[in-house]
Amino acid sequence: MTDQLASVRYLVDDVEAAIDFYTTHLGFTVNLNAAPAFADVIRGPLRLLLSGPASSGAKATPADAAAPGRNRIHLIVDDLDAEATRLRDAGLPFRSDVVAGPGGRQLLLADPAGNLVELFQPAPR
Repeated sequence: MTDQLASVRYLVDDVEAAIDFYTTHLGFTVNLNAAPAFADVIRGPLRLLLSGPASSGAKATPADAAAPGRNRIHLIVDDLDAEATRLRDAGLPFRSDVVAGPGGRQLLLADPAGNLVELFQPAPR
């Protein structure tokens, strides 16, 4: 294995809207913009591939696997409550309330195509 970024592909309806969502609200930066077909954005070691309907990635995905599911990217935050307030004030759609467990607290929101993003604040150690 080489030392590379971890990449995740999300199918999106509108590449520009997805770029705006991830860069404006979640701290990603644009690595490549070939909209309307494709773009990729980066945050830390995560490269998120945003594949629009005209991209080869979307074409290679079976129709029954293309709908957003329970899989999601997982972003660690320092203050979940502050992030929730900031994103709620920006009008972003949440898909859950805050859920607490032994490992920490989490909240789900959806990107413009309905793909899930988990914001996670680890429990104090």
